[in-house]
Amino acid sequence: MIRLGIIVGSTRVHRLGRSVADWTLEATRRLAAQDVEIELVDLADFALPVLDEPAPAMTGAVAHAHTKRWGAAIAAFDGFIVVTPEYNHGVPGSLKNAIDYLFHEWNDKAVGFVSYGAHGGVRAVEQLRQTAAEIKLADVRAQVVLSIYTDVDYTGFDVSDPTTIGSFAPAERHLDDLSELLGEVTDWSRALKGLRDRRNGDDDG
Repeated sequence: MIRLGIIVGSTRVHRLGRSVADWTLEATRRLAAQDVEIELVDLADFALPVLDEPAPAMTGAVAHAHTKRWGAAIAAFDGFIVVTPEYNHGVPGSLKNAIDYLFHEWNDKAVGFVSYGAHGGVRAVEQLRQTAAEIKLADVRAQVVLSIYTDVDYTGFDVSDPTTIGSFAPAERHLDDLSELLGEVTDWSRALKGLRDRRNGDDDG
């Protein structure tokens, strides 16, 4: 069994991210192979403070209960699909903070990105790919890029209200991109799971 986690990278009260993640979850569960289990991981449910561990994550020394809880959640997966907005030309602080809490739990796993924003969130993903390399996460090429102008329906919403997020209504073509992304993440997750199992002495062969 391959376990994939869909990480919701935004923690704002008024956020589009949860709707994007729910769409990603529903679609990938329909598209996934029978041996793939997919779950949602919402950063808002973990309420992580600004990184407060006394030792760097690479050391494996963990002092706080919230870090242990977060680490256990991430360690349970073989790969990830990260749903991220773009804030000020980059990665949302909530997501980068959550990533930096851990190190070994990310190692030798696969990750793909579903991004959204005024420019599709592509600049946030470019930064995330650099971070992924440092924590030994293998990032796949395929990506889903969503626009808040063409993939969100604002009918009936007060667009003068700065908290308005509209209704997520992705174009049908994004399903093809998501299918490609899921295929790559699944294949890489399966291969890397084999690598981790062999290192841990769990290889039946």
